[in-house]
Amino acid sequence: MENRINDLFGIKYPIIQGGMVWASGWRLASAVSNAGGLGVIGAGSMYPDVLKEHILKCKEATNQPFGVNVPMLYPNLEEIVQIIIDLGVKIVFTSAGNPKVWTPILKAEGITVAHVVSSLKFALKAQEAGVDAIVAEGFEAGGHNGRDESTTMTLIPLVKKYIDIPIIAAGGIATGEAMLAAMVLGASGVQVGSRFVASHEASSHDDFKEMVVNAKEGDTELTLKELAPVRLLKNKFYKDIQDVYSSGATVEKLKEILGRARAKKGMFEGDLDEGELEIGQVSALITNIKSAKEIVDTMVLEFKEAKKRVQFY
Repeated sequence: MENRINDLFGIKYPIIQGGMVWASGWRLASAVSNAGGLGVIGAGSMYPDVLKEHILKCKEATNQPFGVNVPMLYPNLEEIVQIIIDLGVKIVFTSAGNPKVWTPILKAEGITVAHVVSSLKFALKAQEAGVDAIVAEGFEAGGHNGRDESTTMTLIPLVKKYIDIPIIAAGGIATGEAMLAAMVLGASGVQVGSRFVASHEASSHDDFKEMVVNAKEGDTELTLKELAPVRLLKNKFYKDIQDVYSSGATVEKLKEILGRARAKKGMFEGDLDEGELEIGQVSALITNIKSAKEIVDTMVLEFKEAKKRVQFY
């Protein structure tokens, strides 16, 4: 399965594990990398010293390439970047901000940089900033999302039309069939989040994983657009948000009900009522918890079988 993403990252399969908060620690990242994909540590939920520990443990657990996802809005951004440089991480995914400042700094250290975008406008800005690849994420995806609500099937060919660097499709991808569809539309690889949340190695709470595999169509929704759009499961916290909207929500009131550490409370600590349970629409297709290797192997097999069926037609 030779392609631009495999060559860029030095991996066997063009399957990138999303750097999700409270789910993507060293165990998951190393397991995905050992399976032939690209594991990614999610720095967004880690203090600098915690990230350092995860990078060191990941280096011990795999001799394959892995990356770190860094939200550009991180309060300790300079310290985080320095840790990544000092520990010799070779791949960084940036998100939630402008890559213009940090991309040249990372690339000067020999680091390959990919940036996550939700629209063509931001894809063009990221390419101009000098990133090596674009992760184009449709609004089906879980967690924080774009305001334009562009679907993956619309976004990928649109970005492909104007972008020269490799494209990684994200949002609604949990199967080999979806990976094939994304690559037909112009992507060279896929980023998979929700499917890896429901893995044994994910650091998310077991109760959250069970809620993911029990999710049905329509159980997630994109909300809190006035703050930062986020797709989450409909639980008590979600219903409380809707009550605030019904009573005439102000930005201040939404901030008040959101509070702090809601995602940690739900996804990491397992509070399924009061926590923010970030997951994608594709959770409706996820019915079991597997190892990361099983997920990668299954996606590759499904991809090959789907490709044969398309050739037949």
